[in-house]
Amino acid sequence: MDARGGDAHRSALFRAISGTVVEVGAGTGTTFQHYGSAVDSVHAVEPDAELRSLAEAAALKVSVPITVSDGTAEEIPVATNSCDWVVCSLVLCTVPDQQAALAEFTRVLKPGGHLAFYEHVRSSNRIVATVEDLLTPAWAAIAGGCRPNRDTLAAIETAGFEIDTVDRFGFSPHPVSPRVAHISGTAHVPSAIG
Repeated sequence: MDARGGDAHRSALFRAISGTVVEVGAGTGTTFQHYGSAVDSVHAVEPDAELRSLAEAAALKVSVPITVSDGTAEEIPVATNSCDWVVCSLVLCTVPDQQAALAEFTRVLKPGGHLAFYEHVRSSNRIVATVEDLLTPAWAAIAGGCRPNRDTLAAIETAGFEIDTVDRFGFSPHPVSPRVAHISGTAHVPSAIG
């Protein structure tokens, strides 16, 4: 996926990130290479022990200080109002409850804090969206809970975030797969919510 353009999408998104960061669903740490010098530190959380071990190794290969720990999108082991940015990349498709995860993001963000997101989402094409609805139960069962039919941008807005930027694009993560709708962007928590 990264060789087919995912890496470039993340790199563009990460240019805006600065200060103290929480990365949710760090996976193998693939994104760590994209943090720039404006980032003071990253606390990466990953619930899967095997992936977390790979992320810990990846953290040693970058110049930004990164701590990797066990955690989920719904239970991030950091203090309330403690970070400038929350980063999630291909995470909100898999969490059982998007609103619970987004509420947790709001909890850990400082007032006015930012969310950077890179997610595949429900297609705007009605026929493709119907196919996604039909495939979702089976796909979720074999792909770690991934639900390709989610309207993640609407979920982010419903959680009280204000969208700052959003790019919508089709992207084929694998050579034999069709183009899938994706979004990449940033949002912030209004100061009154934080």
